[in-house]
Amino acid sequence: MIAVLQWTTLAVCAIVAIARIPSALRGENRSIFGVFVLSTVAVLLSIDVSYQTIDGWLGSHNYANLLLRFVVYGAVLLAGYRIAKAFDACRSIQLITGPVGKAVLAVIGIATVVLFLLADTAGSATGLSGLALRSPDNAALITWYSAAGRLYPAFVAACILPATYLAIGRRLPRAVRAGALLLTVAFAAMASGFFYPLIPTQANYLRAVINYTAIMCLALGLALVWISSLMAKRRNVRRP
Repeated sequence: MIAVLQWTTLAVCAIVAIARIPSALRGENRSIFGVFVLSTVAVLLSIDVSYQTIDGWLGSHNYANLLLRFVVYGAVLLAGYRIAKAFDACRSIQLITGPVGKAVLAVIGIATVVLFLLADTAGSATGLSGLALRSPDNAALITWYSAAGRLYPAFVAACILPATYLAIGRRLPRAVRAGALLLTVAFAAMASGFFYPLIPTQANYLRAVINYTAIMCLALGLALVWISSLMAKRRNVRRP
């Protein structure tokens, strides 16, 4: 089930990214294209076969996982900013890109690197599975490292959720409201990552379901908003 969800999410992100190439070459919303590219890379780094290959190139010390964290940070930052701008959410933009957002990103980014370097990460392990069993100290470092990786997406999600939720009920084209609904689901899933420690060990698969649901809903939501904007432009061109 998880494998199907992984490959489906990868396909959705890659297809939308490829569809955005002509617009990006024309200089239209290149940051949105960047979101889809980064999302595709993030999913690729989450799949065992590609993770093992890429991490092998990097020395088999799970640097691919560290790369994955910063790819996610970049995708969430770009997505949060562009979506907030699309829905005229000035407060969300200020929180994400202002002094508070920059400070949060800097602190989390530094913590991510420091915790990773302090931990014993030798030997490729997708999702760092098994590394926490090496010692109690390593278990604590891996736990805090994983928590840091979830914290920034949760922060951006909390900043943008009010804007996407309110957009669902506004007088907007149906595609935009449907996109806002999917984006709300995506950011709600990201925000829920803060509560992952509460998920029982036997239900750990729920973490993967939540993660890939967030990425897929983000990609589809942005795609719907983009398609709606294209349709609006065509209608304007046809008007005498």
